[in-house]
Amino acid sequence: MLIAKPGLDGHDRGAKVIARALRDAGMEVIYTGLRQTSDMIVSAAVQEDVDVVGLSILSGAHLHYFEEVIGKLRARGAEDILLFGGGIVPDEDLPKLREMGVAAIFTPGTSTQEVVKFLREALPETKGAL
Repeated sequence: MLIAKPGLDGHDRGAKVIARALRDAGMEVIYTGLRQTSDMIVSAAVQEDVDVVGLSILSGAHLHYFEEVIGKLRARGAEDILLFGGGIVPDEDLPKLREMGVAAIFTPGTSTQEVVKFLREALPETKGAL
């Protein structure tokens, strides 16, 4: 799976914590680092043939970035990649994100075990190292 930090937000502690927790749970994780564009994220996801992309967004631009990544995944024929996110997302935006195709959003206070459990349940065991 790929964990990415889109945009100019320089706070990546949460993304690193999630990446580490997923690795500790036996999953193969690529963390792209800070300040990624949607094109960079989608290119890396397709090139690495990932099953999951997780976006960490604290800047308030979550609707924009999720919409862009979803559109670019579809354009590359990779709409089967599970997309989830984490960060500061207002409750009123959660239904919009679900409608777009975002599988889950984890807000501050979510335990790493919840994220691991969600991914294990969301993906068949035959995929990746799950």
